[in-house]
Amino acid sequence: MIHPAPSLNLEQQMVSALISALDVTGRHAPTIHEVREKAEHMAPAFEYSGPLDYILDQVLTSVTTTMNPGVSLILPDEEHDEAWPQTRRDINWVYSNAYFDHLRGHKWTAAMRQSLGEVTLELLGLLHDPAKTGLWDRRGLVIGQVQSGKTANYLGLIARAADAGYKLIIVIAGIHNVLRSQTQIRVDEGFVGRDSVSKNPVGVGKNSGYPHPVTVTTAESDFTSLTAQISSWRLTDSARPIVLVIKKNVFTLESLHDWLKTMNAPNGARIASIPMLMIDDEADHASINTNKPECDPTKTNSLIRDIIRLFEQSCYVGYTATPFANIFINPEDYDELYPKDFVHCLDAPSSYFGPEKVFLDNTKSGRVTVPIMDCEDVLPIKHKKDDELLLLPSSLTRAINEFIVARAVKNLRGQAAHPCSMMINVSRFVRIQQRVRDLVREHIKTAQNAIQVFYMMPDANALENPHMRNLKHVLEHNYSGCNRNWEEVRPALHEAAKRIKVALINSSSKDELDYQAYAEGSHGLTVIAVGGLSLSRGLTLDGLCVSYVYRNTRMYDTLMQMGRWFGYRPGYEDLCRVHLSQDAIDWYEHVAEISRELVGQVRTMRARGKTPRDLGFYVRAHPDRLMITSPRKMLLGEKWTLNESYAGRNVEFSTLTTSEAVHARNERLISKFWAHKDLCSARQPPDSKSSKGWIVCDVTNAEVAQFLRRFEVHDLVESRKSGVVEFLESIRRRYPLCDVLLISPKSRSGVQNPLKLGEQRRKFSKPKDPEMPQDVLELPKKRVASRGDEGLGLTMEQWESADANRLKRRSNSGFIDLDFRLARNRPLLMIHVLKNTGDNSTGDMRMPTICMSFPVAHFDKSVKVVASPTWVKMQRNGVPGVLDPNGEEDDH
Repeated sequence: MIHPAPSLNLEQQMVSALISALDVTGRHAPTIHEVREKAEHMAPAFEYSGPLDYILDQVLTSVTTTMNPGVSLILPDEEHDEAWPQTRRDINWVYSNAYFDHLRGHKWTAAMRQSLGEVTLELLGLLHDPAKTGLWDRRGLVIGQVQSGKTANYLGLIARAADAGYKLIIVIAGIHNVLRSQTQIRVDEGFVGRDSVSKNPVGVGKNSGYPHPVTVTTAESDFTSLTAQISSWRLTDSARPIVLVIKKNVFTLESLHDWLKTMNAPNGARIASIPMLMIDDEADHASINTNKPECDPTKTNSLIRDIIRLFEQSCYVGYTATPFANIFINPEDYDELYPKDFVHCLDAPSSYFGPEKVFLDNTKSGRVTVPIMDCEDVLPIKHKKDDELLLLPSSLTRAINEFIVARAVKNLRGQAAHPCSMMINVSRFVRIQQRVRDLVREHIKTAQNAIQVFYMMPDANALENPHMRNLKHVLEHNYSGCNRNWEEVRPALHEAAKRIKVALINSSSKDELDYQAYAEGSHGLTVIAVGGLSLSRGLTLDGLCVSYVYRNTRMYDTLMQMGRWFGYRPGYEDLCRVHLSQDAIDWYEHVAEISRELVGQVRTMRARGKTPRDLGFYVRAHPDRLMITSPRKMLLGEKWTLNESYAGRNVEFSTLTTSEAVHARNERLISKFWAHKDLCSARQPPDSKSSKGWIVCDVTNAEVAQFLRRFEVHDLVESRKSGVVEFLESIRRRYPLCDVLLISPKSRSGVQNPLKLGEQRRKFSKPKDPEMPQDVLELPKKRVASRGDEGLGLTMEQWESADANRLKRRSNSGFIDLDFRLARNRPLLMIHVLKNTGDNSTGDMRMPTICMSFPVAHFDKSVKVVASPTWVKMQRNGVPGVLDPNGEEDDH
């Protein structure tokens, strides 16, 4: 049954009220039955008669989401007191309280609001106290993740800064009009409290008595020379804070600089008694000086610096999810926008749908990512603006069909009032984008007509139409796990398809993504956005379900910024699909790993008491064709070859042979080698109810090496196994003893003779390269061990050590394997037996394989990196404690 869709506003009221009611209980996270009972009780009071499933999903996601505080590197300064926000008694948190209360209506729980409040209060302490007179400036960098909530964070910081006494706040919001406009709307809702165009109260301004800040920029108009002429007032004329949202554009920056200088510093003196906070969103883009050191800085970079210099008191805070360019700024040139005072890494909330879920998660990424195999035949990656495009690739029409089905499923789940978007990014040329838009509209129109005719007919008639057959195929093959069958979805297709709009999003188009215009209605905007650069950085596509990107960028930062599919997907994460070339999927996996390593380096530097001026990063180079960032942004980066080791790493053998004889020999080897040992049930943390096999403690290094030598692997990874054995033997004097885990998911009270491990079911695949051997099976993402396996077998003392490692990372959530690795501090061999569920090629064959985890220390194998000036200087000065690629200290 399809219920009439309630308005999004009414639904949000229900969700917010439920979250608030559950917030005040002060007990364990509620169960779905408890939430449903409370929702059914509250629905009549709200006159809500729509479906409850999606409301329950949103509420449960919100109340179970956690967010850690992140970690900072700080430059110690005797004159700077980080606790000044707490010690100043005159601060009235009017703007901050209004903002955090505003988030309640956006499904932020009390715990999440409290966490954001603590993070922004900590960041405020890293700024200067605006009550202090005299000359001062501070500069910092905040690193988040793509689409993870950086805007929410800096809006909280802006509100706190205004409460503390910052008079002028400048938000530099990217290089595109659409992004600046989107940011202005967020600032209007979260800080100004008025719609900048209509002047009607919005967001925080709906509270009576709200002290609206002053702004002269609007969602429709940037700061221009005309704005400067009209704004003939001085900054001192306003008792309330002033906020400007501007585009990162030379003309805009020049207009702002000239106005500030003419009206507020006419005699060449600096602007006094107006503490200024500058937020530079996407600080790695356009802000960086890409000229050689002996040349004048680039115009954008120079103008940002010139604006900062106009003020006696200023703070500059850059925000970015891709700091690859920022880390190559020379800290010796303190006139640069180098974060000399602090660097803070934000932790994304646990509900974040980010790079790790999309590209590194064994169970989810295989479902989310879809390789594009046919676009090159229709629209090659290398094409010209005048090339003819006669039809869409079949993979793109299938992706559009996915979008139609996804919208229908969302409607059935009670999400009709919510926006639903698809992104198509296949060309940088406006003419090609226009042609793609036209072809997409043709396909949508044809599909709409077919659905209108056949959606109410019996299947015998409906499935005679190819469009209906294709839609059913998408549901049953691409969305088989969505818990909806064809009999339910077919009647919902008409409502889903008829509302689809196709918008061209680029600098020359007048199309808009006006999600707000649909916010009060019963049906949210359903849109397919076709574009290029405008879809590649900063822009948020609400309700993004399906992404189709066929572009040839090979820079780490640009790749990640193109990932508009990252973000939060409550209630429809299972419907999200990302279509990319196989090369791009592989590249994203690499960059996701590198991004994780960079944050690991920051955490390690924090643990070692380093400061931002010691910010010695290096970034692992891609073995093939990827670049870290634009070559102009890496003028100060140096290529180095490091001695890398297996230290601090879990080396997994995920490439297996299909030879039954090899696996049988390995099974016999396992039984012969370990059955006679003193097998203890693998120790678990006290709250665990299951054992996952056996632990063999205090095995000699030589015995493990002997076992590894006898264990057979595929020829493709034989050299890797040899490297592991050689490395194990090279650290024998330092680590004479090892632990061995025999992973077995079926708990047993005793040991069988011969020893036989319970198998783990995994979905293997054949190599995509036709030149690869045919007797090979590969695990997706090259992972064998499950998260937490390395914690098996730890003693209680080691568990306490692991917990201390977790707290050092400032994590309030679960352990990561590195915590266990540090606590064990000895080599660990893990033995698994796998069974293939990917196809029938191996039947019931049991396939043993191994993982080898090493403690953090020692280097032995070379790896190419690009290093920052500080890191290079550390090496040339013989500074000990090199950071390894896993973000840990090493005794190189």
